[in-house]
Amino acid sequence: MTGRLRDLVAAEWIKLWSLRSTRWVIGLGVLVMIGISVQRAVDSYNAWPSFTPMEKAHFDPMTLALNGFGAVLLVIGAGSLGALAVVGEYASGLIRTTLIAVPARHRVVAAKVVVVAGVMLTVGALVAVATFEVSQAIMAGRGMGLSLGDPGVPRVIAANALLAPVSALVGMGLGALLRHTAGTVVAVCALLVVLPMSFKPNVHQWVNDLYGLFPFYVWRTCLSLTDPRDSPALPTVTGSWLVFALWPLAAALIALLAVRHRDV
Repeated sequence: MTGRLRDLVAAEWIKLWSLRSTRWVIGLGVLVMIGISVQRAVDSYNAWPSFTPMEKAHFDPMTLALNGFGAVLLVIGAGSLGALAVVGEYASGLIRTTLIAVPARHRVVAAKVVVVAGVMLTVGALVAVATFEVSQAIMAGRGMGLSLGDPGVPRVIAANALLAPVSALVGMGLGALLRHTAGTVVAVCALLVVLPMSFKPNVHQWVNDLYGLFPFYVWRTCLSLTDPRDSPALPTVTGSWLVFALWPLAAALIALLAVRHRDV
């Protein structure tokens, strides 16, 4: 059984990297996000003398590593690749061959989850560490660079790295459910980026609790900060990690159910 799963994982690995879009999105995406981090850090370095004392006191150098725009690109890119891992196979008709060769559909889904999660975790870790290193090296010239041992830094780097696999697995779940390339990409953008970016703390606590169920919102308002604000209106660190864990699990379950109970 273990050998069989290993063969399926190897097959899914070949399928994923046979997509030209995989290499281009990952390669260019990583370089673009590092470039964005460098630009933001250089801008902050140059503007530092003009910062007010209050701005300097509240400045968080970690926001220069994976900033909002870079995170949006990462989420959309990872979510789209996760979707294509499923939708591309349905669009080409290769899924029929796959399911004839492996009637146990849950194993096919499990292999896809392993490959997509593994690849995007590696990409996410590379982006998180690289953007941290370059941005903090630049800010060190102003005495504001952080090191890996500083409070909150490991948590933020871990959260930055996990954005990619979380988004990719959600994209995979949506792809299995919708089975339409353009529709799935739109759904990924809307659910993972556009909707949570419109959220703002509300006077109604139940609304804030609803906001706290979205990965990008908890990342933006809590996990991306070395010192998150302690407010009932904002997500907690523990709750944010639970959201990061539950979304990919739910997405994998949706993908499994969609593939098992729908005709090809």
